[in-house]
Order: sequence, then C-alpha cells, then structure tokens
Amino acid sequence: MRQSVMTRSIVSATAVVGLAVGALAGAGTSFAASAPAAQVPPESAGPFGALAMYNFGLTSEQAKNVQRWLAPRYDYEGPIDGLLGTDSWKAMQRFLAAHWHYKGPIDGIPGPETTKELQKYLAAAFGYTGPIDGIAGPGTRAAFARFADSVG
Repeated sequence: MRQSVMTRSIVSATAVVGLAVGALAGAGTSFAASAPAAQVPPESAGPFGALAMYNFGLTSEQAKNVQRWLAPRYDYEGPIDGLLGTDSWKAMQRFLAAHWHYKGPIDGIPGPETTKELQKYLAAAFGYTGPIDGIAGPGTRAAFARFADSVG
C-alpha cells in the first residue's frame, strides 16, 4: 500500500510537470508562429505600414461619402468601403495638389504635409480654426467630418 501511494504521488507529480511543460511549449510555439504573420515586406510597408487605413475620425459612412466624392473628380478607383486607405489618400493628395498647393508625393500616405494642406482647405471651407501643424487632432477631425457630411 505504501508503494502504491508513493507511485501515485510520483505519477501525479510527473503529470503536473508534463502539463506545465506542455503548456509552456504550446505558448512558445504559438508565440513563434504568430511573429512571421505580423511582418510586412519592407518594400511595401512604408513609414505607416501596409494596407493602413486613416479615417481621421470619420465614420464608415462619412468615409464612403469622401470616396464617392473623390471617385469622379480625382481618379479614385478603389472600392467604396468606408476605409480611407492608400488609394483614397492618393486621390485626396491629387485634390490638394490641384487646389491647395500640396507639393508632396502622391503616395497615399497622409503624413504631415498632406495633413497641413488638408487643414488649410478645412480652415477655408469647413470651420477649422486650429493650427496648420500637420497633426490630425480633434479640430482637424471635426472639420473633416463636416466636409464628409457636406459631400454625402
């Protein structure tokens, strides 16, 4: 009887250690497996990442309004999906270049220069009163929403 108690204790301890090692091994494997999925090839990543969406606070419906407005005027050919991605921002940069002295690249990245020209437009037509600083803060977002509502 004493040997069976000892055997059960050893078996139980071995099972606990086995489960713990298995759990750690599984965690290590799932962690290692997820890392490559998060990587983006450097040539497509750019400074903002691949397939990034920058709605600047717009709802999906407001972003669709912007896409519908851009499509016939500034060669937006992407889906009307409410996600302002690279193609949407390229069209917006074409608009800003044509009418608001945007001199930056037409690359679809809404960086500081794109945002500054957007702020100038929003100040002239949609009540933006903040600084022309290239930062899409609350004032920029509110004025961009007014623009999106007006073109919808």
